[in-house]
Amino acid sequence: MILSAPMVLPSATQAQSEEVVWVQIEAQPSLAAATDRARAYATLLEDVNGFSLGGGWYAITVGPYTRADAQQVLRTYVREGLVPGDSFIQFSRRLEQQFWPIGANILNRGAIALPETVTPAPQVDDTPVQPAPTEVAPVAEAPTPEPADETPSEARRSERTLTGEDRRALQIALQWAGFYNAAIDGAFGRGTRNSMAAWQEANGYEVTGVLTTLQRAALLKQYNAVLDGLGLQLVRDEAAGIEMILPTAEVGFVKYEPPFAQYNTTGDIGARVLLISQAGDQDTLFGLYDIMQTLEIVPLDGPRQRNNTSFELIGENGKIISQTQVSLEGGQIKGFTLIWPAGDEERRRRVIAEMSKSFTRLPGVLDAAAGDTETQSIDLVAGLQIRRPKIARSGFFIDRSGVVATTAEAVNSCDRVTVDGDTEVEVLAADAGKGIAILRPRSPLAPLDVARFALGTPRLQSEVSVAGFSYEGVLSAATLTFGTLADVRGLQGEEEVNRLALSAQPGDAGGPVFDASGNVMGMLLSPRADGPQLPRDVSFALDSATIADVATQAGITLAAADSTGTIAPRDLTRAAQGMTVLVSCWE
Repeated sequence: MILSAPMVLPSATQAQSEEVVWVQIEAQPSLAAATDRARAYATLLEDVNGFSLGGGWYAITVGPYTRADAQQVLRTYVREGLVPGDSFIQFSRRLEQQFWPIGANILNRGAIALPETVTPAPQVDDTPVQPAPTEVAPVAEAPTPEPADETPSEARRSERTLTGEDRRALQIALQWAGFYNAAIDGAFGRGTRNSMAAWQEANGYEVTGVLTTLQRAALLKQYNAVLDGLGLQLVRDEAAGIEMILPTAEVGFVKYEPPFAQYNTTGDIGARVLLISQAGDQDTLFGLYDIMQTLEIVPLDGPRQRNNTSFELIGENGKIISQTQVSLEGGQIKGFTLIWPAGDEERRRRVIAEMSKSFTRLPGVLDAAAGDTETQSIDLVAGLQIRRPKIARSGFFIDRSGVVATTAEAVNSCDRVTVDGDTEVEVLAADAGKGIAILRPRSPLAPLDVARFALGTPRLQSEVSVAGFSYEGVLSAATLTFGTLADVRGLQGEEEVNRLALSAQPGDAGGPVFDASGNVMGMLLSPRADGPQLPRDVSFALDSATIADVATQAGITLAAADSTGTIAPRDLTRAAQGMTVLVSCWE
């Protein structure tokens, strides 16, 4: 038998330092709910206080008392039905900032005397004693006594009937309560016994190191209290061919959009669930794996794991955590996704465990023809929003290794920058004053074409064109916009800026500006957010000499122009689309 690692019980000195304790009667997952409950308890009990527990949870307590008084309060209040039966003794070191009463801060004050509701003062009855009646009054029926607890020997005998799963569940509950930190192995060795004894002491029971049947039930009730209010129930979705436990108080069925059955939020938490069901093979499974990662509900950060017959995706950001589990069996792909708010990790892990454990395949898969065709959009996959970048602009290759020049606006305050959707890049240089950034791909690229720069002064009123993703990636390739060179300076005489008579879109910013020979004479700049409102056909380009200076400082050598004459429109389009890329800034 593998013994659990020993857990050291508190020393006498530690026990004395923890003499001032509290009776925790409830915990809530939101400050608003906890404040309402604390206000309600305060109408019934004295010395009600509320404290943050961390992790998004808030405790309602009474106290502070000495240990002996706290145990008396706990027994009395539970017996009288004033507080829940799973209330327990709580230590000050586990409590954080006080939220109730508003403005109070008594966490570190000494113990108080018991309230009168617990130790009532004796009352003297001055009413004259009347002679007893000769008739015998009927005897009132005695209240049903609470079930008697087991002796240590009886507890050991009942403990022997526990399955391995039951034993591991108790260790998990002790670990959650903060009394156990060894392996979850179902072996009740010294470490487990010590943790049981510590839990018994903290909850006012006789310290034996062996939990009775009632104590085991109380421990598991404390552990499962975190799931109270979620409405965990077994849901059978015949259309999807899936049966599993869902938090029905927080999500409800909305619609089928193959391969998804969508259960959207109906409660206060903001949770969502997708049931995944479709016919297919390994290629279908792998395709779903790729598509899922383009959805907004699957944030980019988090582990991913895929094998020949299943995959799991976990994505998290500052708002949500999304976990997807999918498997292929007998030509049917089934699974689910749970979307849960960030900052509520304990409940999320418990819910996902219940969902995984209960997941059952039923006959059939979701009909591929189901769904609402009226809400189709290129931004949606099966009714779910595709992940969109914070901002998308244009850029262009300036050397054969895949280095890109773009507008500085495209890399401002980004968690991640990509070119053409999925190639991550790092910022080699950025000059916000000049409006340019130089990007290097994290993996090798092989550009179809590379910019060749015309370093001479361009001719006024000559024809120019800009290549760019005018509609920020809606179209799959760059488009050309034509105009003329209006001035070789900016409106305030800036020598590194050319003014163009050309109507550009925001997505074109960062794209290459071509002369009539197809040589790159500059880069289209983003309009200044704090600048004047100019006519629509006024645009500005950073000249090629300034681009070369910034690139050289970043260690990049540019190719000089070698084309003369006028380039054919077809050749210009091919060159422009070969070197122009979509630059995306992601949060």
